[in-house]
Amino acid sequence: MASLPSVEDLRLVQAVVRTGAVGTAARELRISQPSASQRLARLERLCGTKLFERDTRGARPTPAGAELGRRADHILAHLEEVYDATRAAAVAQRLVIGTFASLAPILFPVLDADLPDLEIQQQVDHGHFLVERVAEGTMDAAFIAIADQMRLPRGTVARSVGRDELVLFVPPGARPPGRGRQPLKDRPVAFSTYDKGSEEIHTRLAALGANPRRGVTLSTTIAMARRRAHLALIPRSALATELRPGEHLTAAPFHYRLTLSVITTPTPPEPLLTHLPHLRTTLNLS
Repeated sequence: MASLPSVEDLRLVQAVVRTGAVGTAARELRISQPSASQRLARLERLCGTKLFERDTRGARPTPAGAELGRRADHILAHLEEVYDATRAAAVAQRLVIGTFASLAPILFPVLDADLPDLEIQQQVDHGHFLVERVAEGTMDAAFIAIADQMRLPRGTVARSVGRDELVLFVPPGARPPGRGRQPLKDRPVAFSTYDKGSEEIHTRLAALGANPRRGVTLSTTIAMARRRAHLALIPRSALATELRPGEHLTAAPFHYRLTLSVITTPTPPEPLLTHLPHLRTTLNLS
């Protein structure tokens, strides 16, 4: 089995990506440039690919080097939390719970209100990173919508929180869909989803005549629709508790279901598991 990268290796990669030069990174880390070069060469051998393109202008990460740099950022950031997390666990009943950016403003206020006796440390990241943290034992639970679209690591279990569906958000002033084969003909329609189905949704909206406009997050998508009085296609749970006067949800022009899951170890936190039915109801899941 290939040896694992050390913390010093990750810090070196991080510094070279940030500074754009091996020499500058070496000085920052207080090591010699030959030593830094040797360590990078060893990492490239272990990875089996070139990590940096080096010339007289400096060092530029290859796609592989950029990915290793992102991983280094992710791992080192979590290492910095270790002592604080350990101290906090000694004085309070505490859960580390993660989710993705679009669900965070919906999920965390509900958990905060409904589990007042727990200290919940909120984490936001991409789904696969969250699942990795559960597997490595640094996160108690991760709420994601791509569990059935990825391979879960060993030591993790997916439990369905509930099924969601895409619906049309209709703000004041927005016309409802028309009739016929293209009920959205020439209509701008913002859309966003929790899972990996954005390309499919874009294609299906276009087939209905719409001008699809993807929002980077659910809150962005809703804001786009509100500002321009246009329709938006979103998961029903996105506005389970936040509809304003004059706004309503209606059936989507096509059927699309998605599943919100919670990822835990085989022995999940009991308070969270007990709360799942109420969470399902609050988020209007089926």
